[in-house]
Amino acid sequence: MKRLILILGDQLTLDSPLLTHFDAATDEIIMIESQHESDYVWSHKAKIALFLSAMRHFAQELRDAKYRVIYHKLDDATPVSRFSDAVTRAAQMGDFDEIVVTEPSEYRVLEEIKLLPDLLNLPVDMRPDTRFLTSHSDFQNWSAGRKSLRMEYFYREMRKRYTILMEGDQPIGDQWNFDSENRKPPKNGLDVPKSYSTQPDKITMEVINLVEKSFNDHFGDLKPFNFAVTRQQALVVLDEFIDKRLSMFGDFQDAMIEGEPWMFHSHISFYLNCGLLTPLECIKAVERAYYDNRAPLNAVEGFIRQVLGWREYIRGVYWYKMPTYKSENF
Repeated sequence: MKRLILILGDQLTLDSPLLTHFDAATDEIIMIESQHESDYVWSHKAKIALFLSAMRHFAQELRDAKYRVIYHKLDDATPVSRFSDAVTRAAQMGDFDEIVVTEPSEYRVLEEIKLLPDLLNLPVDMRPDTRFLTSHSDFQNWSAGRKSLRMEYFYREMRKRYTILMEGDQPIGDQWNFDSENRKPPKNGLDVPKSYSTQPDKITMEVINLVEKSFNDHFGDLKPFNFAVTRQQALVVLDEFIDKRLSMFGDFQDAMIEGEPWMFHSHISFYLNCGLLTPLECIKAVERAYYDNRAPLNAVEGFIRQVLGWREYIRGVYWYKMPTYKSENF
């Protein structure tokens, strides 16, 4: 069977279920920089550049690992407007038996993918999204029969399921949530560590120039560009957070100081959201810092609640309530 494997721009994970049983002799990967995906939401220039650079680096990593990759760039001679156009073109030229894709993170993209079987007269195998720890059915089962969906109760179930900061069936520290300890005002002379920085390589500089030219009406500055664009760089960001910021993250989680945009936060949401980091590895790394006496419980629990609790919960509510959710206003 010859398969066309579609990797979306926020699914940059080498251990993705998409690549299970990849047949290098017949299968091909397709990745698409789509004009529609880049500008349908008004975005900061640096966000566009981060995703495009991460995609191009990931495609190169795949090629280095001997995967066959079809890659569409925004600055190609014949760019594509939508990802479905590129998939259609590849399917017509490649004589594939099946399209394989990971479930997308947005409802509108899912609706577009659902059109592919009839459009291409090919079956579409949709794999689960391993960038999250809760399946849609898991969240639906948890939500069933509840009068209200409280994140706190969901979070406690997730702590138990993944045995995070637990002693038997009880939370370490005898309470689930240390949020009351995470609201300290900033002190005078607070020493905030410098944020991650790196020198953009050739691929990133090409992307920066492209974004400056093609998205010059979008807001924000592109330079200095100090974002990770590969998994190895993202792991450095995670390590720096644990080494330099985690111990103070809890106390000053809600603090804001003029001229200090980064404070003690982790700066890893970008990399979780595009697949360079996975949630469980981040949770486990931070939990390990607590057991190694490198960070206090209120800081560690506060971070874990954001990733294991809030991130999973919001994603669950989104899919549980869509498509009507987008028109609600509370």
